[in-house]
Amino acid sequence: MNAMTKNLPATMSAVLLTGHGGPEKLVYRTDVKVPSPATGEVLVKVSACGMNNTDVWVRQGAYGTEEDAAAVSTWRRQGNTLTFPRIQGTDTVGTIAAVGDGVSPDRVGERVMVDFSIYNSDDDSLADIDYMGHGRDGGYAEYQTVPAENAHVVDTELNDIELATFCCAYLTGEQMLDRAALKAGERVLVTGASGGVGSGIVQLARARGAIPYAVVGKGKEQAVRDIGAEAVITRGVADLPAAVNEATGGRPIDVVADLVGGAIFNDLLRILRPEGRYTTAGAIAGPVVQLDLRTMYLKQLQLHGSSQGTRADFRRIVRYIEAQKIRPLVGGVYRLSDFHKAQADFIAKDFVGKLVVVPDAMWSK
Repeated sequence: MNAMTKNLPATMSAVLLTGHGGPEKLVYRTDVKVPSPATGEVLVKVSACGMNNTDVWVRQGAYGTEEDAAAVSTWRRQGNTLTFPRIQGTDTVGTIAAVGDGVSPDRVGERVMVDFSIYNSDDDSLADIDYMGHGRDGGYAEYQTVPAENAHVVDTELNDIELATFCCAYLTGEQMLDRAALKAGERVLVTGASGGVGSGIVQLARARGAIPYAVVGKGKEQAVRDIGAEAVITRGVADLPAAVNEATGGRPIDVVADLVGGAIFNDLLRILRPEGRYTTAGAIAGPVVQLDLRTMYLKQLQLHGSSQGTRADFRRIVRYIEAQKIRPLVGGVYRLSDFHKAQADFIAKDFVGKLVVVPDAMWSK
């Protein structure tokens, strides 16, 4: 460990996930040991960390297994890497406070956004992907160690809280659109468009020159129009295909980017044009759906599952931020010590964009 760690505290505040279950499994502690950066790593003093659905589902063990959809299971299907206690939190922004061997000490003091992915591969394969906050500790803490190559300086005037809204949501959204090969001029229907990933996809579609249409909860329509949706359909309409057809003026939907699943899944396939593409990275309304295979094969549809993204996807997100092609949507900010309230409000979904958690010591800064 680099000598610059000599002025660091020995302990820190953090939220520990102590097991699968309810909110009681999240424990706020002030005596957690400050981690030391290993060779090739940096220590980040965390200033903000965004919240994601994955935090909740991993805590609940809500991912099921291929054999039993109701089984208590964590996120990875390729072999569990989650051990308890674990510090969750993927969307870390902060300042490099120390470096491990093999990393230039000149990096100390850099403000960075952390690519949270643990790639486990030198290529773009995501078959064995993992993430910080699951396979190793994340950013719901005052300090976090990360591989040096995952700590990215972003040339932006956005503040730390704003910057913490992008990473997981926009990386996931960019990979969804990349898998579906969304092109300029095409129309994409985005479900769950007021959430972190959904609102990101609306903007990412515009960045590609595509035309996004959004499905959102009542009361959130204007906020999603303001970030670039061509038209908005309120969730719960009696006939979703008819409502989308009216919104597009009868023009076809080329891609569906779905974060909802549940009962509307078959309608989404009906909405797609022949040879259309469906892409998903979430199932907040229900993971088990009914699929009429005849719709899939008679319409020549493509179905894509996606989670996280590649290094190239992350670099594109950084470029979009620097070019101001995407902008943050902060739905709320919470102290780390108020983590239970933050997650309860997150689950209630009465906001647009992302909720962000800030260490108590950074609250007034």
